[in-house]
Amino acid sequence: MKLLSLFLLLLVASRPAYSQKNSDEFDSKKFFNDESILEATITAEMGPLFNNKNKTTDVKGTFSILFPDSSVVSDEVAIRPRGNFRLENCIIPPLKMDFKKESPTKLSPLKSLKLVNGCSTGSYNDQLTLKEYLVYKIYNLLTEKSFRVRLLNLKIEDSKKKKKTITLHSFFIEDLDDLAKRNQCKKWDDAKTVNTEGTNRAYMTFVSIFQYMIGNTDWAVPVGHNIRLMSPKNDSLARPFAIPYDFDYAGLVDANYALPDEQLGTQSVRERVYRGFPRTIEELKTAMQVFTDKKEAIYSLIKNFDLLTSRNRADMISYLDGFYNSIKSDNDLKILFIDHARSQ
Repeated sequence: MKLLSLFLLLLVASRPAYSQKNSDEFDSKKFFNDESILEATITAEMGPLFNNKNKTTDVKGTFSILFPDSSVVSDEVAIRPRGNFRLENCIIPPLKMDFKKESPTKLSPLKSLKLVNGCSTGSYNDQLTLKEYLVYKIYNLLTEKSFRVRLLNLKIEDSKKKKKTITLHSFFIEDLDDLAKRNQCKKWDDAKTVNTEGTNRAYMTFVSIFQYMIGNTDWAVPVGHNIRLMSPKNDSLARPFAIPYDFDYAGLVDANYALPDEQLGTQSVRERVYRGFPRTIEELKTAMQVFTDKKEAIYSLIKNFDLLTSRNRADMISYLDGFYNSIKSDNDLKILFIDHARSQ
């Protein structure tokens, strides 16, 4: 009996913690909880995929995932280009991958996911992708009400064998329905327009400060520009939460194609501009506490992200130093977030 008990104990102890090694355990929640870099391949006809400016036309392809245990999941997928500026100006457009099927497959739980990649190949564009990925990860540290992301070592293969295979870093952005579900919320009806101050006040304060921290002015709630809305599932009267995404225009990323908004009178996206509305000092201090509490975790995340060059890691830390050095007193908060707040 003692030998049997010892055997069972050793058997349980030897079972590895879950890290999505087994493709049979695949689902959307585990997919985005896993921190490992995914080895993935898109096989599709590159010409129609890269040159198609019609965002309503799908290109059929195959998406394959190679797991650390050497198992492979491969599934047909509908792909279409997306975005605005990058769609028109980049060699490799950002993509949207539709995994939904009438009959469920291993990848269909992923639903429809946005795929973020560099504007072109090469180390510079690759570093921009990795910096934007880190911005999402920073926001994940600050709040659960944020889009999770999954990093990929991605190959894009031409099914017609006419173009060279592209290899680059890329990342998936979590589906809004999944984000809402894990926050006990539901997706907001896009037909219902909301102005900035019509959203949840405390969370909007938090979002506005975050956008200021990363130097991002490329967002607008009323027109849904780089903002998605969700509301509490069990409270029909509650104001929606405004969830930010798409951070490539942020000063923290500092993309060469990111131009400042002429209406703001800035010379560079590195110049921070607060785009939130006035709040009381008490409201600001409550929101700011999260940023100060998570400072060391944010810095550690960046310092330990070896895929970024040491120069880019140092630059991101230096840029964030500028934010943290500017919010040390109540008077600092008043000047930045009350005196220079939006009036309309």
